[in-house]
Amino acid sequence: MADERLLDLYRLMRRIRAFEDAAEIASQGGVAAWGLAASSKPALVRGPLHLSTGQEAVAAGVCISLQKEDLLTSTHRGHGHTLAKGAGSSRMMCELFGRATGYNKGKGGSMHIADFSVGMLGANGVVAAGIPIATGAAHALKIRKQPHVVACFFGDGAANRGPFLEGLNWAQVYQLPVLFVCEDNRISATTPTDTMTAGEGVSARARALAIPSLKVDGNDVEAVDQAAARLIAEVRGGGGPRFLHAVTYRFKGHVSVDPGTYRDPGEVAAAKLAGPLRLAAGKLIARGVSQAVIDRIDAEAQAEIEHALQVAEAAPWPEASAAYEDILNTGAGMWQ
Repeated sequence: MADERLLDLYRLMRRIRAFEDAAEIASQGGVAAWGLAASSKPALVRGPLHLSTGQEAVAAGVCISLQKEDLLTSTHRGHGHTLAKGAGSSRMMCELFGRATGYNKGKGGSMHIADFSVGMLGANGVVAAGIPIATGAAHALKIRKQPHVVACFFGDGAANRGPFLEGLNWAQVYQLPVLFVCEDNRISATTPTDTMTAGEGVSARARALAIPSLKVDGNDVEAVDQAAARLIAEVRGGGGPRFLHAVTYRFKGHVSVDPGTYRDPGEVAAAKLAGPLRLAAGKLIARGVSQAVIDRIDAEAQAEIEHALQVAEAAPWPEASAAYEDILNTGAGMWQ
């Protein structure tokens, strides 16, 4: 039923929001550029942390139609994608905390989480770098004749970098099974994207390469779900690449300790009123779902993330010797 589907989507979005909120608090003071007093207690998340708060509908609406065997590439803002693809919140939080029991043994941190067991090939700290990785993975699927697809998330700023054209062109030339998802939050780090993007925007660029494209309200999780389900089915059916342009809004600054003072406070407040969780909850109530059911989902998500925080804070740090593990020996000898 439609209501059950929307409840599942709301549940997933609420888990993502709870994770981001907790990670944000845990990161305060963790980026050296903002400084720490000598007496300060180090933050639990000690490196840069890029939040997707406000963008939950895109991750949830796309990933709900993906199978476990399908693949996914993400961005530096990838916690939501990773959770939506099926990664566990506790191991994710351990990775953010730099602990040995994290998905990447504490070596990847927020921007480099990967969980191959659910097809999550990795977040990526380089803007647009996930696009050629996704295209290569899709080409491998085609060569192996495997019936899976790749979902490739990237932001609006990535459309102005070279790998965007290279990846989309390659995928279209070879008719690869990849869904490109532009998570358009309308700001590239600290600069409004429309001020530095020529032409009619990212959808037009995809269409110029003859890649079928849909543009949706990225705050409406049902709209994202319906569009993504259609496009994923076309990709899975052998139709070649597809492009989804989801327009959303990032509530927070570029990194978790960035107050975002370069934004109009009124614009941010208006965006929050039209945010994906509010919109989905309003739809559920209008369809007869009780506030008690919504409150229970909220509480369950909060309890899950509270548990993840406890697990992560109690988890062991990596041994110093682990720094030399998982490194390809190029013949140049060990690092000193």
